Amino acid sequence: MKVFQFSKLSNCDLIIDAVYEGGNRGNVGDDPINKILPVGNQGGFRYAGSLDSLKYLVLYTSGENIDWPDNINSETGVFQYYGDNKKPGHELHDTVKKGNYTLKKLFDSLYSSTSPRKNIPPIFIFKKHPTKNSNRSVQFKGLCVPGTIYKGQLEDLIAIWKTTNGLRFQNYLSFFTILDIARLSRAWIEDLNKGNTNSINEPKIFKKWKINGTYTPLISPRTIN
Repeated sequence: MKVFQFSKLSNCDLIIDAVYEGGNRGNVGDDPINKILPVGNQGGFRYAGSLDSLKYLVLYTSGENIDWPDNINSETGVFQYYGDNKKPGHELHDTVKKGNYTLKKLFDSLYSSTSPRKNIPPIFIFKKHPTKNSNRSVQFKGLCVPGTIYKGQLEDLIAIWKTTNGLRFQNYLSFFTILDIARLSRAWIEDLNKGNTNSINEPKIFKKWKINGTYTPLISPRTIN
């Protein structure tokens, strides 16, 4: 497994299932994601740009919340991800990080009748992956886009009800497709940071999806043990 040291993160590519080590000073500055992509250092939803004009989006999951079990199906390339309204007392879209608001906008753009996919930025997935050097280390799980070939418009973004301490509230359950792209170049990331949405370094599979909506999932059947 490829491991990138914390000191090298600002110049590295993003490689499927590679580990990106965090720091070991014991503060939020140990977060490795912010060293790779300047998106802040906390939360499941992190973004560059503004909510109404995203350069790119990061979805982070610890994979440890039993009430909200985010899941990556490596065999189908489908990423199941829950929104950020995880406690009672707030309306579905009324969250600090505006994660559920962002999810709604992504899927509205996906199914827009006038300009589908126009306002959907690159979406990077990272998962918690502690190492000997840092508990903040993460693993890159891929570039994803909203929706899948397995679900329709009424199935890939669902508002579900939960009850905590007798109080009911809603949160989103969403489904994404991880694209069949093994490596994302630092050159493309730098172009995105500059606001270049028509970069020559943009992955062809992602560009193909943006143009015609063709999903090319990262399908990875299990080996026989």
